[in-house]
Amino acid sequence: MRDWAGKRYWLVGASEGLGAALAHQLARAGVEVIVSARSQDKLDALVAELPGNASSQVVDVSDSASVASAAKAVGDVDGVVFLAGVYWPMKSQEWDAEKAEAMVDINFTGAVRVMGAVMPMMQERGTGHLVITGSLSGFRGLPGAIGYAASKAGTMALAESMYADLRATDIDVQLANPGFIKTRLTEKNDFKMPFIMEPDDAAREMFELMNSDRFKKSFPRVFSWVFRLSQFMPDWMYYRLFA
Repeated sequence: MRDWAGKRYWLVGASEGLGAALAHQLARAGVEVIVSARSQDKLDALVAELPGNASSQVVDVSDSASVASAAKAVGDVDGVVFLAGVYWPMKSQEWDAEKAEAMVDINFTGAVRVMGAVMPMMQERGTGHLVITGSLSGFRGLPGAIGYAASKAGTMALAESMYADLRATDIDVQLANPGFIKTRLTEKNDFKMPFIMEPDDAAREMFELMNSDRFKKSFPRVFSWVFRLSQFMPDWMYYRLFA
């Protein structure tokens, strides 16, 4: 169990959905929460709802200068949670280059920018807590997931590499891999989404991970087994089942 009282956490991509729900979870635990996203109006509305000490900082994770400026403005923090992400369902036959690049640039390269902005501070201090949001869709390629699945696979590999480097230090790295969450992003899907979660339920799963000494958590648990086991399937079996 972590001692949350009085700690400062920067939540990047937290104006709505899972990020906003996690901000509430952390604020109730006594954390000073700094929430970031591109929309000042949404951030202001969220800060007004949060209990305790909360503030906002606008950031565009697709812009290196914006990330560097935001990190400087936020200052010294005990933890950073990367939740920023965009999504459009997309098949190879319906390739939209602009949207595909945006998914990679925000979901994956955005995480690289944010981690790069805060690592020097945490290295200098010698302690920290870094939480990166992956996805069940990142375990293996999926149909209709051009851009998104690839971006999440990269994000998950980033967290795994950081954990390998930092596991013997006092900088904790964790990876959360959620399934479907009921947000404006999943509203774009026109297929059945098994085990879809409310943002509050997903936030509780994520906070449980953050409150533990585990490296990663994939949830919902039963649904995650499908994706984790798929990694061991031969190609002919996997693509027959999933494609």
